[in-house]
Amino acid sequence: MKIVTSIEELRDQLSGQLRTAFVPTMGNLHEGHLSLMRLARKHGDPVVASIFVNRLQFGPNEDFDKYPRTFQADVEKLEKEGVYVLFAPTEKDLYPEPQEFRVRPPDDLGNTLEGEFRPGFFTGVTTVVLKLFSCVQPRVAVFGKKDYQQLMIVRNMSRQFALPTEIIAAETYRADDGLALSSRNMYLSPAERAEAPALYQSLNSVAAEVRAGHLDVFQLEHKAMDDLAQRGWQPDYISIRRRIDLQPPSAGDLAQGTPLVVLAAAKLGSTRLIDNLEI
Repeated sequence: MKIVTSIEELRDQLSGQLRTAFVPTMGNLHEGHLSLMRLARKHGDPVVASIFVNRLQFGPNEDFDKYPRTFQADVEKLEKEGVYVLFAPTEKDLYPEPQEFRVRPPDDLGNTLEGEFRPGFFTGVTTVVLKLFSCVQPRVAVFGKKDYQQLMIVRNMSRQFALPTEIIAAETYRADDGLALSSRNMYLSPAERAEAPALYQSLNSVAAEVRAGHLDVFQLEHKAMDDLAQRGWQPDYISIRRRIDLQPPSAGDLAQGTPLVVLAAAKLGSTRLIDNLEI
């Protein structure tokens, strides 16, 4: 595996490649990330991964400096997966001058759910993703469904800018007890780790109620949040949305069986977890 840090070096390395498959990451890789690499290999060749902790998507009270950086272990994992190039730029490599041009998602998609609780987050995400796409110029790029809203925003951005990159969605990789794998799981204490699967269980309960014909969305959402709160969680949201645009479903949507997804974010101790489940 070749490790490159500069944009020029990356472009030289990929010159003439027409089927590049790309997986952007912030490092601290786990089995969920590695499953994205395997999916990428099915859709293109060579496979390119990036590791870059993107300051633009961290809020002023978030954990940019504390975000776990495990570069050498990450390299070893990527080598075992047969990744061809690892793009690991420094901030000066990727942002040699202040990144004053930004990509801002539309408010109805970028300022809801995660965007409501993390203002500016998706502007940081879309800006760095567009820049990475410009650097790598991939034919396909793989994003996990665990970050469902991010996946939708990146897919819409790619379509609206007519980027020559197909966005591939990867299913959420879960531990045996249902917990979605996340770099932030390492912050959980043993007791919190034992409790953490309750978030996914809550999503399953909501989904089961919807499938059974319970159409009072507001009641379902609030009951699920109350149940988590009674277990010691601090829920930000549990929300049933239309898959197509992440807007709240109408009565007609519910009656017609419009494809839905239930999304959740909640703090357990000091660790904020997110998850979702398609209905």
